[in-house]
Amino acid sequence: MRLVVCFPGIGYHCDKPLLYYSRRLARADREVLVQYAYQKPGLRGNPAALRTALDALYAQAEPQLADIAWADYDEVVFLAKSIGTAVAAAYAQRHGIACKLVLYTPLEMTYDFAPKNALAFLGTADPWSDVPAVTAKAGKALYLYPGANHSLECDDVAKNLAVLQDVMAKTRQFLCPAAAVTAADTGINAVL
Repeated sequence: MRLVVCFPGIGYHCDKPLLYYSRRLARADREVLVQYAYQKPGLRGNPAALRTALDALYAQAEPQLADIAWADYDEVVFLAKSIGTAVAAAYAQRHGIACKLVLYTPLEMTYDFAPKNALAFLGTADPWSDVPAVTAKAGKALYLYPGANHSLECDDVAKNLAVLQDVMAKTRQFLCPAAAVTAADTGINAVL
């Protein structure tokens, strides 16, 4: 049995494209969608404020995940976006959960928790991430998208769809290595 836990970012819920499509690809026997309530300005470019936000979001995630019998699942997948990537990595580390981590637009602080078995996606124009620092810490487990922002988007809708298709193909390959992804699987016809 497969359990999928989604850790959204602040203002990025589980029905937005990256988490919505990756949840569909994961084909879980059970899903848990972590939810947060956090509204504080001044987070971007402020490591201390981001750390405070991480601590607050982690404290909200703990009780939502407390009753899960992790050992009952053959596979656990954490899908995470933005600051949710740090919450997911911290949770996996602190609870010793052997899981696959899919990190959409991770923040540098995510790598303070030494995520294992992780795959990450980041735009080079992401104003929330220190792209060089994340690139150095993630190593080969990171895909970079030139000109893409914190939602892995740019000004060209056709390019955005192609990026989304590529991200989902790589996500599916990571989650289900034996599976091949086609445009029909994702429902997207990419125009490059």
